[in-house]
Amino acid sequence: METGKKRMAVLVGCNYPNTQNELHGCINDVLAMKEVLVKRFGFDASHVQLLTDAPGSVVLPTGANIKRALGHMIDQAEAGDVLFFHYSGHGTWIPSNKPGHAFRQDEAIVPCDFNLITDVDFRQLVNRLPKGASLTILSDSCHSGGLIDKEKEQIGPNATITANNTTVHSHNPKSIPFESILQHLTSLTNINTSDVGTHLLEFFGSDASLKYRLPPLEWDLFDSLKPDEGILLSGCQANETSADMSPNEGGGKAYGAFSNAVQMVLKQHSGQLSNKQLVTMAREVLQAQGFEQQHPCLYCSDQNAIATFLWQPEF
Repeated sequence: METGKKRMAVLVGCNYPNTQNELHGCINDVLAMKEVLVKRFGFDASHVQLLTDAPGSVVLPTGANIKRALGHMIDQAEAGDVLFFHYSGHGTWIPSNKPGHAFRQDEAIVPCDFNLITDVDFRQLVNRLPKGASLTILSDSCHSGGLIDKEKEQIGPNATITANNTTVHSHNPKSIPFESILQHLTSLTNINTSDVGTHLLEFFGSDASLKYRLPPLEWDLFDSLKPDEGILLSGCQANETSADMSPNEGGGKAYGAFSNAVQMVLKQHSGQLSNKQLVTMAREVLQAQGFEQQHPCLYCSDQNAIATFLWQPEF
């Protein structure tokens, strides 16, 4: 199979400026990743779309805009293409409305307009991939483990790495509690209900998540393809938070802890790394930095676990 035919990326950084949910390192994360994609992994800068909520941004990272960018990238994909999505921003846990999952939580990312993009949306995107193309998702957000619905866990809650007692510097969790999501959406719709789907459908209509636009019985349409070409590198386990690091006293840049760990691993290892090696090493970096409650995870097929991260070509 021909590989490396096209390399396309969508990079999303949400800092939520001037809000109570403000973060500081997310835009820096994706700017750093764009540079690495171009210089190391052979991406053409014109094939890397950047969506941020920085002041003056023309296209904001709303739920509709993010899904539109991802859908456009997938629509252009052919066999052999390498697709990449890096998200740095808030994540959240939402009550599951899947049959038989009354007490389970599902995963979602929180775009700047709070139009949640859920695990079902990412499953549908992966299922749209043409045969022979791959989609790697790096989500530096809270509760990001399992963000591709039904993807196979390769490194997850059962993996262990010895921790130490290094002190962690000042940081904020990249998480918005479900109650805060509900409160914000209620302020937009003025509807008195705790059902998040009702709010999302009322305010965002056809741009709302598929999780709420489709009857649960139709979710079988989004069963995983075995094996599929979705690859998720999550900043933490589904029940954990990811850290947003504030600038240190020396005036350094703010950053997401997981995004920074990935950057450190890539700088320290100039050769090819498998997806599994990259996540394992990123875990080790975070543990050495004292992040004992943040464990990056890997969800993908067995074949993609040992495949090279972004199918790095030899230049």
